Amino acid sequence: MRLFDRAFKGSDEMLALAEAALTKTIDKLGADAPVAFGSTAYFLPCIYAYTGLKVTKLSELKAAMEPIRALFTRNYRLHDVFTSGIGTVLAAEVIEACKYAENPTPYPEKYHGHMTDAEVRELGVPLVTQDIPGFVVIIDEAPTDEQAVALIKGYQSRGIFVFLLKSAIDQAERCGIKMGFPVRIVPVGPGIEAVSHIISVVVRAAMIFGAIQPGDYDGMNKYAFQRIFAFVNAFAPVHDITVACGAGAIAMGFPVITNDTKDIDKVPKSLIIQEKVDDLIETSLEARDIKIKVTNIDLPIAVSSAFEGEIIRKADMFVEADGSRKDCFELVRTKELHEVEDHKIEVIGPDLDSFEPGSKMNLAILVDVAGKSMQSDFEPVFERKIHNYVNCLEGVMHTGQRDLIRIRVSKASFEAGFRVRHFGELLYAKMKNDFSQVVDKCQVTLVTDPEKVGQLRREANVIYDSRDARLRSLTDESVDCFYTCTLCQSFSPSHVCIVTPERLGLCGAVSWLDAKSTNELQPNGPCQVVTKTRLIDEVKGAYEDVNEAVKQYSHGALEKVTLYSIMEDPMTSCGCFECICGIEPCSNGVVIVNREHTGTTPLGMTFAELASMTGGGVQTPGFMGHGRHFIASKKFMKAEGGIARIVWMPKALKEMVAEKLNATAKELYGIDNFTDMIADETVSEDPETLMAFLSEKGHPALEMEPMM
Repeated sequence: MRLFDRAFKGSDEMLALAEAALTKTIDKLGADAPVAFGSTAYFLPCIYAYTGLKVTKLSELKAAMEPIRALFTRNYRLHDVFTSGIGTVLAAEVIEACKYAENPTPYPEKYHGHMTDAEVRELGVPLVTQDIPGFVVIIDEAPTDEQAVALIKGYQSRGIFVFLLKSAIDQAERCGIKMGFPVRIVPVGPGIEAVSHIISVVVRAAMIFGAIQPGDYDGMNKYAFQRIFAFVNAFAPVHDITVACGAGAIAMGFPVITNDTKDIDKVPKSLIIQEKVDDLIETSLEARDIKIKVTNIDLPIAVSSAFEGEIIRKADMFVEADGSRKDCFELVRTKELHEVEDHKIEVIGPDLDSFEPGSKMNLAILVDVAGKSMQSDFEPVFERKIHNYVNCLEGVMHTGQRDLIRIRVSKASFEAGFRVRHFGELLYAKMKNDFSQVVDKCQVTLVTDPEKVGQLRREANVIYDSRDARLRSLTDESVDCFYTCTLCQSFSPSHVCIVTPERLGLCGAVSWLDAKSTNELQPNGPCQVVTKTRLIDEVKGAYEDVNEAVKQYSHGALEKVTLYSIMEDPMTSCGCFECICGIEPCSNGVVIVNREHTGTTPLGMTFAELASMTGGGVQTPGFMGHGRHFIASKKFMKAEGGIARIVWMPKALKEMVAEKLNATAKELYGIDNFTDMIADETVSEDPETLMAFLSEKGHPALEMEPMM
C-alpha cells in the first residue's frame, strides 16, 4: 500500500498543477485561444490517443479535463494505480499544452520539447530494422558524472535511443555529451511534465504504424507493450510525482528501474531496484528482454547506429574526402576465393597524419569479397551498406554513394587515434558479420594516393556503367517474379509492400535487387517471392498472384492491391514512406510532398496531416505513400495517366528528381523540361494560384480525363 499511496499522491499533484495551469492560461488568453503542438496531425497526441478528443482550443482542453479526472480512481487496486498513471501523463500534457498555447517555442534551445510527426516517422525504419532496439527515459542525475557518461554513452553504443528529463540534461551538458535528435540523445525538458512528449511519440507510433484508433485505451497499451521496447531509469531521490508517471509507464509495459531504496516496493518485472548503477544497463535490457548484437571491432572511437545522423561541421572537421572536388569512390567486387586474403587491410598512400586540418583528400575504398554462394547481384546491395556502416562511426560523416561520396572525419576522432586503416577494420567486421551466409573471405584496400585513385576510379566507372545498363533492362515485364517486404510489420502488422523493378519499397530503402538478395540470403525472411503468372489488368498492375500474397502476408487484412493505381486498391503504407501522393481535384492532378517539407500543400494539408490518412496499413483511394525514386517511374500511377498527373511538389523534391522525371516525360509524352510545368511552394500553396500557374504552363493534366 505504501507504493500505491505514493503513486496516488503524485497523481493528485500533477492533476492540481494541470488544473492551475489551465485556469491561468484561459484567464490570460481566453477560452477560444488555439492550443496545439507544432507539426503534428494528432492534436494533443496523448489526450487524443487515450480519449479520442480532438483538442484545438483552450475551451476544448477544459472539457477534456473531465475524462482525464475520471482516470484518477482510488480503490487501491493495481488497475487503479495504472489508470491514475495514464491520467498523470495526460495531466502532464495539459501543462505542456498550456505552455505551447502561450508560446509556440516555450523552451530554451537546449531542450527539445515536442517531437514532430516527421521525427516520429523518421524513427520507423531504424526501429523496424532494429538499428534502434529500444528506448530509455533517464530521469534526474546519476550519482556521479562518470556514471552518467558511462550510462548514456553505454546506451548510445548499443543503439538504444536516449530521452533525458530534468537534471539528467544538466548533467549530460556538464559532461560534454553531444545531444540532439540526430545522435539519438534527446534532452526533452527540465520538468517531469515533459514526459508527456515522450509518451506522445509512443502513442503516435501506435496510430501511425499500428492503425490503433484514437480512444482505444487498451489498444494503445497493448501496442506499446508488444511493439515499443522502452524502459525508464529513475535516479534517487524519486519524487511522488515521478512515481505516478512511472505507474503510467508500467501500464504501457515499460519497466522502471531505479537505484532508490527508500519507500519503494519492488514489483517483479515492472518496478526493479538496482542499487549498483554500473549494472543498470544490463538490468534494464534484461527487464525489457532486449537482445543487443555486439560486434567487437578494434577501433579508437565508438561504433553505433546512434551516430548515423551525426553532422560534422566544417569547423569541427579534420579532413574530408570530397568526391565533387577530388577523385573518391567506393566499390565492392566479387572475387574468387583464391584471390582474397581474409582480413587483409591495405592502405596505399598517405595516412591522415599527413594532412593539415581542414584538408581535402583523395580516397578509394575497395572491398573484395569471395564466397561459394556470392553473386555479383549482391555487390550494389553491399556497397550501399558502406554508407550505413561508416556513418555508425562516432565523429565520422558519410553522404552519397559510388564516386559521389563525401566523408568527413572530425578533429576529435582524429585526436582519438582514428586513421584510414580503421575504415577497413570496420568494413571487414560488418561485411563478415552481416553477410556471413555468402561472404567467406573479405579484404579491404584503401587508397589515398591521388594518381592511383584516379586510375582506379576510371576502372570503377566501367563497372558502374555495366551495372546501370543491367538495371535499366530490368522492368516489371522482364522479370519472372516480384517480392514482398514485410520488414515494417514489427510496427505495422497488416502492411505489405510488393517490390518490383519499377516500384521500390515505399521507405525508399528496398529495391527489387535488394529484395531478391534478401530472399536469397534469408529464405524465410521478410522478402518472399511473388509469382506473376495470373495477370488481371496490365494497366492497373493487378495480378491474382499479388492479391493472394497480400492476403496471406497481411494476415487477411487486405484482399487485393493494384501496383499502378492510386484510385483502385492502392498499395498500403506503414508510415515510413518518403513521400505522399494525393489527388488534387481542381487541377485533375496530384500533389506529392516529401517528409522533409514542413509547409502546407495546395490540398490545405501538411505532410503530417496527409500522412495521418495513409499510414497503418490502411488503403485510402486517392492517396498513397511511396519512395521518392518511384516518382520518375513509367509505372507511377500508370492506370490514371502516369506522371503527367503531377501538378505540385516542394521545390527541393522537384530538384532532386528533375533529371530522371524529365527524361521519363520526354520518353512517354515528348515533353521537354516537364518539371518546369510543375508548381512548387514558391508559386502556390492554394488551388487558385495553382490553377493559374498550370493554365499558364499548359500542363497536360488539365486536358486529361477526370480521375473521379
